[in-house]
Amino acid sequence: MDKTKEISKNNFAFQRNVAIIGVVLFIGKLIAWRLTNSDAIFSEAMESIVNIVAAFLGLYSLYLASKPRDEDHPYGHGKVEFITSGIEGALIIFAGFMIIGQAIASLLNKNTLDKVDFGIYIIAATAIVNYLIGYISLEKGKKENSFVLQSSGKHLMADTITTVGVIASLIVVYITKIFWIDAVVALLFGGYIISVGYKIARKSLSGIMDAADPEMLQKLSSFLNGNRKKTWIDVHNMKIQQHGSRLHIDAHLTLPWYFELRDAHNEMEELVVLIAKNSDRKIEFNFHMDDCKEFSCKICQIENCPVRQHAFEKLVIWDEKNISQIQKHFVEN
Repeated sequence: MDKTKEISKNNFAFQRNVAIIGVVLFIGKLIAWRLTNSDAIFSEAMESIVNIVAAFLGLYSLYLASKPRDEDHPYGHGKVEFITSGIEGALIIFAGFMIIGQAIASLLNKNTLDKVDFGIYIIAATAIVNYLIGYISLEKGKKENSFVLQSSGKHLMADTITTVGVIASLIVVYITKIFWIDAVVALLFGGYIISVGYKIARKSLSGIMDAADPEMLQKLSSFLNGNRKKTWIDVHNMKIQQHGSRLHIDAHLTLPWYFELRDAHNEMEELVVLIAKNSDRKIEFNFHMDDCKEFSCKICQIENCPVRQHAFEKLVIWDEKNISQIQKHFVEN
């Protein structure tokens, strides 16, 4: 089986299990809420609904992302991961506002709580399971470059943090019988959940709009600095797009103008192969060959160049900023 297809199949199976576990945890939190009448536990139940919807959206996106390219989708279907993660972020924000609304209503009505100890036991159990699933999902997403699994993992781990806070508030309420503490905690975590949803939605939007990834550009530019050939006079206008687990890299490579076409193509091919062999992701390349200009002499390292018009002055060290600039690099006078 193709490695990419095998990874997609494994990711799909994992996300399916996350969805099933999410349903079980939601039922547990729902029982705890009905037993206790706690707004803090209500916030947990609301977020579990989001977890379930997000898990099934993730399943669908992983299914689409694994489909091969076709005539209508020449870059594949990987972008769907950003769309579904954006929907997840929006749902989290909506759940946050629902929690805040419920908490305000409880404060106004001065609601009381029942069987708080049972609620603590149930919510503590869900917290442990949530954290473990979130951690595994995040690590798996990083290893296999799946934005869906990373987003899901961060969400579940963030959910665990709020759950720990809920447990602490329930313990205080159980000891003190000061019931308004429960609603105040729900208000705080409603705000926290909204902030988490905003961050996920914002990152998803950046992915959809192909926003530059400085970290990725920095890693690649550092690698090229350490493996550059003197004939690779300059690299510029580099863009990196993410399509699911794949990357698409565009760049301009400046070569000596007197190279024959075959020699120039071999140089470009050598650079492409070097990047591909040292990446853990499948990459598609679109490199453009530029001929050197008179001003290129000042940054060119080729010794005994037969057409040199200026002495070498300065080596351009590529970084995440200058490697993506549109113009060729040159030494300013």
